[in-house]
Amino acid sequence: MRSALPTRLKRATAAAIALATALLLPGMPSAQAADPDARPPQMTDGFGLTQVGTTTGSATNFVITVTTPEVDGEHRIRILLPADYADRPDKRYPVLYFLHGASDDPGNPNVAYPALTAAQSMITVIPDGGRRGWYTNWLDQGTAAGAQNWENFHITQVIPFIDANLRTDSARRARAVAGLSMGGFGALHYAQRHPGLFSQVASLSGADELSLQHGVMRAAVVATLTNIGAPLCGSSNPTCGLDFGPAVSSDAVFGTPYPVFGADWRWDEADPVAHMDVLARAGTGVTLYTGNGQGSPAEPEFWVQSASQHAKERLDQLGHPSHYVDYGDGSRWGDECDGGHTSGCWARDLVDFVPRLEAAFASS
Repeated sequence: MRSALPTRLKRATAAAIALATALLLPGMPSAQAADPDARPPQMTDGFGLTQVGTTTGSATNFVITVTTPEVDGEHRIRILLPADYADRPDKRYPVLYFLHGASDDPGNPNVAYPALTAAQSMITVIPDGGRRGWYTNWLDQGTAAGAQNWENFHITQVIPFIDANLRTDSARRARAVAGLSMGGFGALHYAQRHPGLFSQVASLSGADELSLQHGVMRAAVVATLTNIGAPLCGSSNPTCGLDFGPAVSSDAVFGTPYPVFGADWRWDEADPVAHMDVLARAGTGVTLYTGNGQGSPAEPEFWVQSASQHAKERLDQLGHPSHYVDYGDGSRWGDECDGGHTSGCWARDLVDFVPRLEAAFASS
């Protein structure tokens, strides 16, 4: 058993590339035009974040750019405010932290899905998670990618920065985390590691399992780290979605993925399926969405489905309720969903999730 993973990784190379370049890459919806005359609210530096450049967008959908010692480079944070925010100076709002997939950027206006911009009673924050940051503090901080403390950035900097600058309700009952694809892993990971921060968590087509038994998902993570798809980009497209940045070791984030004498224990520690008991003990609301990739192993959502099922099965064993939606081939999940790893399915997921989340906030 302990020598099986290298063989599995070799056999699953094609599937791993698919997961790294299609499973984890969001296909985004079309952008919505912003009001050019609107003015975003002023934000004050703090908690290790320094704003650089110009804030862009409208009063209710805007992007700030920050630097932090925790993560190399500049990082965009998109903020969506409810329509009545400016008119209700006495009101505080719950907050959803929405985590994007690999190779995306909150500076892309398309990450603001229609259901998120239509939210009536909550703030949504979409922080940068890197092209393959994996929503964790990397084990190796000395790679060509530079400092990669994503968990520190989000948990100890972005959250208090938002609470200090906007009229949020900072209680646990009024804070949720959700994400799609790589961000689905991040949402579960953060909710499990910081159960006192989030009352609700949702994973949309998430990389929900990193165990040895789900070797293809492990291989997909490794593919982003080693940047296996970059040669397919050529030299003419500097923003190619297959290029995850400078290649780093497969061990950079969670240590070795190979189970030699238990050396892969950090992968098991990061495996969301293995820690559903944390969410159960904390009474965290859990929502999971998946399609079936129309039953084809060549379709990334095929692998997402089994990971999601394992997460649901573990919650059932614990007797913890969840909202679980397997929309199969997508035929009953909106006209734009085909059961694959696509924005049409995620947009429909959010149409289901956002009203339920706002109702949960209102009743808490």
